[in-house]
Amino acid sequence: MLDLFFILIAIGLGSANSGSGDTAAGPGALETVESGASPQSYAAEPQVPSGKFTTATEIKPIMNATRANWVAVREFDGNDLIYMTHILSWRCGMVGLRYAINDGPMQDWPLAGCDEDTAQPNAIPQDATIYEVHPLGSIAAVEVEIIYDDLSRDTARFDRKSILMP
Repeated sequence: MLDLFFILIAIGLGSANSGSGDTAAGPGALETVESGASPQSYAAEPQVPSGKFTTATEIKPIMNATRANWVAVREFDGNDLIYMTHILSWRCGMVGLRYAINDGPMQDWPLAGCDEDTAQPNAIPQDATIYEVHPLGSIAAVEVEIIYDDLSRDTARFDRKSILMP
């Protein structure tokens, strides 16, 4: 039922830009992003809708409509756990995910591969990294940058109160 909801949102929103500073590169473009000590290069991928939500064209409307759910923080066992589960559920239309905690440097979050030969290519594999552990109360803000497979980007910043799970 939830999948139907997201499909309807995607159809209703089309591939409209969220106005968040998206930039898109042309087909075949190559972009280098500084990531820690070494730069990473990304190549734009074809944007042929598959119906399986594996391209930026298909997932951007969903990501824009669900921006408030991108990240979550949970206090658990004397630690802060930061979750990227929602973003990872739509990773097949992405080439990169970066985040910063409390205005720190941007870091890469590992994206598991997509299994496009299955009915659910975006299913999160059992060995995927879905959260990180930080000292209790140490996460005051999180900034997230999604790099889509068409090389456009979306960014968002969240304060602790808005992403803290009950």
